[in-house]
Amino acid sequence: MKALRALIPAILAASPAAAMPQSHLPKQAILGAFGRTRPVGVGHFSEWSRATKKAFLVDWQAGKASEWTIVEGNEGGDMDSMTAALTWAYHLVHSTANSSHPIKAIALLQTPSHALDLRPENKLALDNSQMTPGHEDLLTMDELPEDPETLSKKLRGIVLVDHAEPLRKWSHANIVSIIDHHKDRGAAPDAEPRIFETAASCTTLVARQMLDELEDLDQEYHMPHELLELILSAIAIDSGGLTSDKTTKADIETSKRVLARSAWAKQDLEDVMEDLDDELTKAQKDIGRFDLRDLLRRDWKGDLIDTPSPRTPTVSLGFASIPYSMDDQILKTDFAELFDWFAVHAAWTAEAGVDISICLNKYKKHYKDGSKEKLREIVLTVRDDVRIDQDQADSLFKLVKEALENNTEGIALEPWHRADELSNRQMVWTHRSGAGRKLIRPIVEEAVMGWD
Repeated sequence: MKALRALIPAILAASPAAAMPQSHLPKQAILGAFGRTRPVGVGHFSEWSRATKKAFLVDWQAGKASEWTIVEGNEGGDMDSMTAALTWAYHLVHSTANSSHPIKAIALLQTPSHALDLRPENKLALDNSQMTPGHEDLLTMDELPEDPETLSKKLRGIVLVDHAEPLRKWSHANIVSIIDHHKDRGAAPDAEPRIFETAASCTTLVARQMLDELEDLDQEYHMPHELLELILSAIAIDSGGLTSDKTTKADIETSKRVLARSAWAKQDLEDVMEDLDDELTKAQKDIGRFDLRDLLRRDWKGDLIDTPSPRTPTVSLGFASIPYSMDDQILKTDFAELFDWFAVHAAWTAEAGVDISICLNKYKKHYKDGSKEKLREIVLTVRDDVRIDQDQADSLFKLVKEALENNTEGIALEPWHRADELSNRQMVWTHRSGAGRKLIRPIVEEAVMGWD
């Protein structure tokens, strides 16, 4: 891969504009238990990320959480959310370092650390950016020293990237800014900047805003090549190397500006983005070793939804996106049978504290004549052991089932070929539309919000 081979493995000097204290740890290794060493990332971006994480935790311990802004993407934890959050946090810190009001900011990945390697493309991109193995440079949800509902009240604020509105657990936080490429849901109308624009990648919008503000500064801060190349990686995989139907002018123009500052500046943009997309997409598809539980939590998003019901004012929804058919997923269980799929699923949703679970499967069906067809499935289950009893669960299941089957989005659902084997409050449909989570989730949420 010629673009990646051109990567310059130089260790750049730390920026004098950095607002966070620089790490005094050795660049090549950290002293581990019993005198053993483990590798640590090299380069300015890894150093800054690690030092920022340390500074945040030190300040929290000292009761100074109010000095911090958390930049967070959505809880799916894909490369776009991760990169957008890291990019904007870096920009906030460095662009204000020499001002009268320097900002302390840190990126938060709204996924637990144990789930990060369930996205091999993220691991590859971070490795290419010379970050510390094991993601020790990054702050994840399970590393937050305090529950988000409590912490959110203490922070200076939060910034949402690749995320139109905060999860309920962050609802008490002051929303400083929003940058997103999804539908505007009306959150924080006074946020600044507040950007909603169609683009293949939210990282495109974040990077464009960063470069616009950077170029307006009296003196530009240092932009590490590792971060620039991570930005290009995120845009490449979301835009199919700038060739997919989702690609916009903003994706192309911003990629040109980022490339010009990167270690790949002398290379052709199309070649770089094609190489990145090929390499990262190959890694993204390398999930054959994952079992069903891994697939369920790999791309999991959920939140609490308010309802009019005085008995149950909130209901927990969870959505999984899985690139395998239901039949193939069953084969990934210990017993390779239908009952075991629901047993594994029940164990995961119990751990996640979910009332209603929706699994969105997409796959290609191959026929004997060599043709293939893109198909999708929706799996609906409702539990009765978290916030709701059996009668309420039956009511919710009926409500959501009817909302999906009678949707106004033109999604024609057909019962799965083994639907007659399903148990109470379980349903699986097949459909041929391109509808994914962006269309299915609002249908479910609106139904639940009207449940009484």
